[in-house]
Parts: sequence; structure tokens; C-alpha cells
Amino acid sequence: MKQFQYVRAANQKAAISALTKNASAQFIAGGTNLIDLMKRGITSPDTIIDINNLPIKAIEAYAGGIRIGALALNSEVSENKLVIQKHPLLAQALNAGASAQLRNMATVGGNMMQRTRCPYFYDTALPCNKRQPGTGCSALEGFNRMHAIFGHSDTCIAVHPSDMCVALVALDATALVTGHKGNRRIAFADFHRLPGDTPQKDNNIERGELITGVEIPDNSFTKNVHYLKIRDRASYAFALVSVAAALNQEGNTIKDARLAMGGVAHKPWRLHEAEKALIGKKVSEESFRNAAEIAMKGAKGFKYNSFKLKMAPNAIVEALKTAAGMA
Repeated sequence: MKQFQYVRAANQKAAISALTKNASAQFIAGGTNLIDLMKRGITSPDTIIDINNLPIKAIEAYAGGIRIGALALNSEVSENKLVIQKHPLLAQALNAGASAQLRNMATVGGNMMQRTRCPYFYDTALPCNKRQPGTGCSALEGFNRMHAIFGHSDTCIAVHPSDMCVALVALDATALVTGHKGNRRIAFADFHRLPGDTPQKDNNIERGELITGVEIPDNSFTKNVHYLKIRDRASYAFALVSVAAALNQEGNTIKDARLAMGGVAHKPWRLHEAEKALIGKKVSEESFRNAAEIAMKGAKGFKYNSFKLKMAPNAIVEALKTAAGMA
């Protein structure tokens, strides 16, 4: 790790100003991903800007939803009574992530900004378009067991690692950011990017912008929800496939549904068509399997991850059954 300058920002304006003055400067909050990247030599900022003193940690209700500050810790959010009451799906997803120790350090904003855990991205001896654009994607012909089956391109097949973000995209959250040009709201579905021909760009944050929080609108998904994470170990492992499932049931009829997946794409993967297929249907395994079949349209596996083509629809069915109280 190379030497760097450490700056503690006193307010948002100072933080943004410090970031824009140095092209390689980066914000640090919990540091649970950034420090790893610095140790590996994947990122080498000249300046680290500590934003932990900024007043963006609150978890509070507003008219029509709840607002969670970017510096709120993952553990605090998952244990917050307001979150558990209004958005239990988010609490479940957060508790499925990382380890208790990391959740006690990791922040909401940092979780949103974390980078892929693709082993080729972390191995600086091998080509990686995400780390060094134009060098190639080693995963295409390499050991691609953990990689994408949706939304990939010839330049990158890496997946986004967050569990929290899968729940937030299912819940129609909005990311709040601020910069020299003022405040901006980004629909969570548009916050992260697919790789296309610019896989080095993980999200749509502009240089000089700071995430200040997320807003989640009130909804009817307070009871029949489930976050299913299939992984190699019971804890501290990233998803092979994960599913955020939420149902609004009236008796045995599905009035509304939300579905999103993790471990399958470069961004949290929302399943809009599968959701539509569930609305008005009876709660049944047949309805869930039909939705899962629709969800898999366009999926494509590679040499070592084709098992996901079977695992993913089965995971969708299992998550929906558990959410509906059938499992």
C-alpha cells in the first residue's frame, strides 16, 4: 500500500471540495472494502477523506416512507425497529451479508459503492477490463463459477456483491446524492450499471458527488417477505444466487409482488416481468414456477456457472414459497 494523505472532513461542502481537488482522492467511512482494495494495489488514492463526522447517520420516518443516512451502519439498520416494522425484507438482506463484525463497521453508502469480488479483478497479474480498461476479461474463459448469467457483455461478466442493494432495488428505493451542482435523486434501479463497454464504471455517481442517504417509500410488503441467499458457507460468503421476494396477499390471492436477485448480474437484478405474472394469481407452487420461468428469459451461463440456470429459478420458487408461508 502506498503512502497517502488523510483528511477528516468537517462538513459536506468540505468533503466534496477535498474530493474534487484531487483526481485520485476517495471517501472513507467503514473502509471494509476500500482498505482491501488499497492493500491489493487495485486502487491507490493519494488522499483519503474521512466522512464519519458528517451528520448523515440518522434513520427516520418522513411523510410517505423512511430515510436512512449514508453513514448508518449495516448492523444499526438491520436492528432498527422502524426498518423491521416497515421493511423487514431489508433487515433480512442486511443480516445475510458479510459477518457481524463487518456489519458493525460497514455503512449504507459504502455498501452501495462496494466493488465486485471477482477474483480476476483482485489479481493484478491478470487482465481485467474493470480494473484496467482495454486489457480483456479473464473470467470469460477462466473459472467463472461465481459470475453473471444476466446483463453481461464481452468486456465483463462480474457480479455485484451486495445483499442490501438487492432488497433496496426490490423496494423501489431512491439514492440521495449531493455535489457542487446541488442535490440529486437517483432511482435505485438506475444507481448501478451494467458493464456494456465500460465495466470500470460500477454506478452512475458523478465525480465530486457524495451519497447522503436512501429513501424507501411505504408499501404493503411488511409481512410476506423472504430474503434467500444460497452460498458456499453459512456466513461470510457472497451469494451464488440470492432472491429478495415480497408478496402482498389478500387471502389466497397475490395483489402485488416484488422480486429481485443477487449474484447473477453486474447490478442488483429486478424481475419486473415475473412480478407482473404473479399479480392476480393464487398463492401456489404453480404460480411461482411460472414466474420463475419468466424470470429466466435471456439468462446465459458460462462453462463453470451454468448450474445457476437451474439454481436461480429454484431459488425464486423457494423464496416465494417461504414468503407466502408455504415452506
